[in-house]
Amino acid sequence: MSKVRVLIMGAAGRDFHNFNMFYRDNETYEVVAFTATQIPDIEGRTYPPELAGKLYPAGIPIYDEHDLSKLIKEQDIDEVVFAYSDVTHEYVMHKASQVLALGADYRLIGTKRSMLKSTKPVVGIGAVRTGCGKSQSTRAVSRALRELGYTVAVVRHPMPYGDLAKQAVQRFASYEDLDKHDVTIEEREEYEPHINNGVVVFAGVDYEAILRAVEKEADIVLWDGGNNDLPFYAPDLYFVVVDPLRPGHEQSYHPGEANLRMADVVIINKIDSASPAGLQQVRESIAALNPDALVIDAASPTFVEGGDGIRGKRVLVVEDGPTLTHGEMAYGAGVVAAQRFGAAELIDPRPYTVRSITATFEKYPGIGTLLPAMGYGDDQCADLEETINNTPCDLVIVATPIDLSRVVNIKHPTRRVQYELQELGNPTVADVLKEKFGAK
Repeated sequence: MSKVRVLIMGAAGRDFHNFNMFYRDNETYEVVAFTATQIPDIEGRTYPPELAGKLYPAGIPIYDEHDLSKLIKEQDIDEVVFAYSDVTHEYVMHKASQVLALGADYRLIGTKRSMLKSTKPVVGIGAVRTGCGKSQSTRAVSRALRELGYTVAVVRHPMPYGDLAKQAVQRFASYEDLDKHDVTIEEREEYEPHINNGVVVFAGVDYEAILRAVEKEADIVLWDGGNNDLPFYAPDLYFVVVDPLRPGHEQSYHPGEANLRMADVVIINKIDSASPAGLQQVRESIAALNPDALVIDAASPTFVEGGDGIRGKRVLVVEDGPTLTHGEMAYGAGVVAAQRFGAAELIDPRPYTVRSITATFEKYPGIGTLLPAMGYGDDQCADLEETINNTPCDLVIVATPIDLSRVVNIKHPTRRVQYELQELGNPTVADVLKEKFGAK
């Protein structure tokens, strides 16, 4: 009997994990190719034989998703697996229509086949969209567990943009580890805050091997989800963050709606800046989709050292890249800080962009007068640095989760915006964790 010929659509994360979990040693299927989107310069590479296993001695090629129809026809594909996140339900079904029209089956892999079981308790933190405030929620969970006496380690959703074989299992305990692994700005944004708090971060490609490494040094595993993807590890307690600044998205994005339906605890973030109508819509969604979930109300207040120096200045605001791009946020903490401290003007960076940063604005025209901190590789970091320094401004407001000056040389004066989760009323994150696990 001939093997089922499979193509996996992805973005260097869920696609590789689904392959590792279900297809790698499965002789019923032949994975012919991956396609890639969302991440620059992933296509044209190979999922290496060291990770692909004995059935794929030459590895598996990765193509641009633009070639999807061509690949289905030329490679006689029987089944296409959709394996990336933070897209609308409508988008998922447009892709389904494209695939079905060409005769192939269309598939989503469920949590039963894709979640790993741990020997240690797992606390998962996910979201319904990129940019909801998951990172500060993860830090709040980490802090509360450590205050209860537990040793925790964070496992971050994958961002393997370099040498995939070398990135199979990565451990980050210091800035030197970040430099050693030559991580991107996006990776630094997720890893640095945990390292600053004294928490070790694991990431990579082979999440079973990662889990077994984590279990050797942590009492509790924290799954730090990314891009509103589903957890790779089966959580014993699952927090999901929703965003009342984008009401309705919790019901209209994949797999964000699934996350909301799975949640044990829903954190409604940004309550301090949301409209009453937006907040009410999100509460109604929670009641409709997951009425048994515990709800925590929260804000993410901003902190700016030397914020008074912003008043009256013409400022360039640099925000978290994915939040502005496929997260589709019109603004972030940097704009909030600029308004709060009385900036005279937000400078539009678009006339001063170069190369890959110009291309980012062309792909995501809704970004507007903000600069996303794109840094997928050395070349893009250089483009970001040149764009910032090209832009005529009095001050740069940096609202990325990292100290951007460690990565790019900014010639203008800067102010850094930081933010943490602030629960409003009861219960708090700490209350929930104490109730679930007790003190060690």
